[in-house]
Amino acid sequence: MSNTAQVSAGRRIEALLDDNSFVEIGGYVTARSTDFNMQDKETPADGVLTGYGTIDGNLVYVYSQDATVLGGSVGEMHAKKINSLYAMAMKMGAPVIGLIDCAGMRLQESTDALEAFGGLYFNQAQASGVIPQISAVFGSCGGGMAMVPAMSDFTFMEEKKAKLFVNSPNALDGNYTEKCDTAAAKFAAEETGIVDMVADEAAILSGIRELVGILPANNEDNMSYDECADDLNRICENLDGYIADPALALSVISDNGFFFEAKSAYAREMVTGLIRLNGNTVGVVANRTVLYDEEGKETEKFDAVLTADGAAKAADFVNFCDAFEIPVVTFANVLGYKATACQEKKMAKAVSKMVYAFANATVPKINVITGEAYGSAYAAMNSKSLGADVVYAWPGASIGMMDASSAVKIMYADEIASAAGEANALIADKAAEYASLQSSAVAAAKRGYVDDIIEPQDTRKRLIAALEMLFTKREDRPAKKHGTV
Repeated sequence: MSNTAQVSAGRRIEALLDDNSFVEIGGYVTARSTDFNMQDKETPADGVLTGYGTIDGNLVYVYSQDATVLGGSVGEMHAKKINSLYAMAMKMGAPVIGLIDCAGMRLQESTDALEAFGGLYFNQAQASGVIPQISAVFGSCGGGMAMVPAMSDFTFMEEKKAKLFVNSPNALDGNYTEKCDTAAAKFAAEETGIVDMVADEAAILSGIRELVGILPANNEDNMSYDECADDLNRICENLDGYIADPALALSVISDNGFFFEAKSAYAREMVTGLIRLNGNTVGVVANRTVLYDEEGKETEKFDAVLTADGAAKAADFVNFCDAFEIPVVTFANVLGYKATACQEKKMAKAVSKMVYAFANATVPKINVITGEAYGSAYAAMNSKSLGADVVYAWPGASIGMMDASSAVKIMYADEIASAAGEANALIADKAAEYASLQSSAVAAAKRGYVDDIIEPQDTRKRLIAALEMLFTKREDRPAKKHGTV
């Protein structure tokens, strides 16, 4: 390793990778530019350590920016080193992990740096959907560098020192850092939806190791599984009591309680993440109505509706799973769409992207209807009509256009108006009839929209069995360059 090994850039690599596995590439590279007194400046490794190593024996490629060299700024050779790393990772079919601590573009090298930096965008675009890309922001990541974590599949951010921004808070009209720190980790995680996890440095590096262990190395790798030490037929007692917060329920269903939640602080009414079932990695999308803290206390409640941010979050996650041949399971409990003027501006487009993602995905797809599933919002949540291979419903699930009472009030408006004091009894009677004939799980199953009605406690073993049956699934789509949704 180069002589920068003792600074944070080197320590992060050592903490991330298996002991003594890192092999540095390009350790002797320095800046070429001699303009603006650059010849008098030392630029060891041109401010970025690049190389390869292993995580639990899995090959990975890593670059780590060195803030002690010109602030970790991206110069011509700095960017070319990262680009060369991407080229090698693509040939070998292994993930790229970027440990970011960067002052931005190196002004002394101007267009040379800009040209090489543009190559980084190109390489990230080419690698997207071919190899996993993981970024972790430990220091500054501003301007054009902000696109790098945004183009990554998973992004981590240090909770105190990291800054992620395109324009600094003070450059925004009417804003300043003390008013709203738009560069802070909290903002990036909760408002922009770029960041999957905010934590301290040690937890981030541990999280990356955990993530690499469950992801395929590339889009043709079918080895992303582990031996399952958990009981395949394990009964999940009281699962219906957990499902309001899927983060808890998924931990119960998954092998040995494993659950990696993606973008956990963003659009919390929609849960996305990875679990293990029979040792296989499975992607999950679920509607949330309650958020519990680590002590099991209710901290926030949500309506059972789709939001624009939640739909976009789900769409991105499903696209990732489909690219890397990871099966998708959904847990649906949705009544409709959130109705506000702000949501209306982007709802249709966001939900259409989610619809397209589910319909376009050719991986095994399973839907479990756990509560109420009404209207086109349910149809958008991986329904049978969107191509779900297997649809299960819990016994108490409701599936239809709307809840029975609302439907009855519309269909029997005249009769209700003339019933006077008997109106409530009439509504109750007709609602019970409507629920039985039109919106019960049994009614949907009779029409073939639900494949089976299962007890909540049997969900784990039924999912495992269905995924085993779907393991060899092959499905084609119409020949085209790509969709335009």
